[in-house]
Amino acid sequence: MIELLKETNMSTKEFITRAMDLKDALVQLPDARLGDAAYPLEHFFADGIYIRQMTGTKGEVVVTKLHKTDHPYFVLKGDVSIYTEEGMVRIKAPHWGITKAGTIRVGYFHEDTIWITVHATKETDLAKIESEVIAATYNELPDSIKETPLLEI
Repeated sequence: MIELLKETNMSTKEFITRAMDLKDALVQLPDARLGDAAYPLEHFFADGIYIRQMTGTKGEVVVTKLHKTDHPYFVLKGDVSIYTEEGMVRIKAPHWGITKAGTIRVGYFHEDTIWITVHATKETDLAKIESEVIAATYNELPDSIKETPLLEI
């Protein structure tokens, strides 16, 4: 299945399509864990900030959601290989970066991993936050994002 992502320097749209196809294929596996219930999540709120902590389990593959907004992320613990349209990178804690709008990631956890994202929002309702920061499809992304040739991880 990961062969869908072997080609490097593909367009953002091509990578998003392939990552979503991979997610659909993973869903068909008998032991698939799906959605937010698949990984332990913790939610925290501060003044105008939503912090989401996910714990990934060693040996598992995850396809993230498609992000509408730029936001910081932090890997506090662990080791994960991340596939993007630019190829594969391996991230070992401690690490931080900026997720660019239009990013979807495919990750493989080499170790149990703690990944935190931080989103600017006044909302505290998780469903409303998700509608602000997550796109269900490529077409839901803002036009300015769809025109970006390659995104960084």
